[in-house]
This record gives sequence, structure tokens and C-alpha cells, in this order.
Amino acid sequence: MSTSPTQKRFQSTFRADIPLLLWLVVVWGALWGDWRLGNLAFGLILAFIVTRALTLPPIELSGRFNVLHFAVFVVSFIWQVATASFHVFKLALVQGPAVQNAVVGVRLRQNNDLLMTAVGHTMALIPGSLVIEVDRGSGILYFHVLDVANKKQAEIFRESALRVEAAWIHIMGSKEDLRALKQETGGNETTTTGMIHSPTTQMYRTGGGPERGEE
Repeated sequence: MSTSPTQKRFQSTFRADIPLLLWLVVVWGALWGDWRLGNLAFGLILAFIVTRALTLPPIELSGRFNVLHFAVFVVSFIWQVATASFHVFKLALVQGPAVQNAVVGVRLRQNNDLLMTAVGHTMALIPGSLVIEVDRGSGILYFHVLDVANKKQAEIFRESALRVEAAWIHIMGSKEDLRALKQETGGNETTTTGMIHSPTTQMYRTGGGPERGEE
């Protein structure tokens, strides 16, 4: 029995949406902090309804997904969420309203919608920062960042965001993006694997200073 053109289009669209469905399930589990099978299954149902019922803009996919680097990224991400949560809790107890904050702009290596979204959500889910504006044309994400007292700490946050972008490029970026990243880093695997570092704990190690972080 032949397959109708409508069925073929549906099957092709569904295959293209599989990475998006998986990403939405990961975001759902992270938002609720619940990785049990039942909650993830419910998240998958919601993700399917969203992608089927709502008209979404087309997303350019690279056609590659590195499972090994994604597994390293997930473990690293969960650890960084835990350590950053403890650091933010300590700031709330010790410094309270006296803690200094800043708006930090991060120019990414590319302005791909999917990668920019992945970087923004990853940084926002690690306690201490929040995306407040996106300049898609220039590939710049603007973050409101907790505990930024000088330029050095602002630069550390930018480096953390670029490290997260590098991890996502290594996981699902195009071959061109991956090639450019390896040329930039000279093949240094510590910047291209899925390992990331919490910007809040990294900035804390530098200490505060009289100079506020720049916007």
C-alpha cells in the first residue's frame, strides 16, 4: 500500500522534530527538577502537542548529535546547578541586598536560533543569571548576572557562556561550526567537550573589588 504525500510530509516533519522534542523533555525535567519516568513521559506528551498544534518557525538542524558529549554535558550541568544553588544560597545569607549585580552582554560565535536558545536556557537554568534580551542579528545574549563586582568577574561570566556554547556546538553544531571552533581553540578538548563550569562559583574565586562590572 502506497503512502500518501500528506503522510510522507508528516513522517518527514516528525523525524526533523525529534531533537526538538527531546530538548523540550530535558527542559521540562529541569524546570520541575523531577527526572522520574512518569514526569518525563508527561513532558513528552506536552512537547508533542506543542510541536503539532502550534505553528513554529523552521529550525535549521545540523544533522548531527554527539551522544557521548551530551552525556558528559548532562552530568556536568547537574553538578553545576547544585554548586551554583549552594553559592546563591550562601550569598543570600551572608550578603543579602548588598550583593552587586550587573548586566553582561555575551557575543556568541554564531547566531543560529537553536544554539542561541540552548545557550540561553543552559545559563539561565544555572542559578545566578537570567537572559533579559536577545540580539539575534548580532548573536548577542544579554544576562542579568548575580554577584558581579568588577570587570574581571564579568569577563569570567562571558567565558563561561562561551564554554557552554562550545559544548553545544560540539554536541549538535554543524560541521562548519565545529571546524571553526577547533581552529579557534587549537584543538584544545577542554573547551570543546560537554564539561562546563558554574559562572557564579568561578566569579566568587576571583573576589570582589571596587570596580563594578560593565554592562
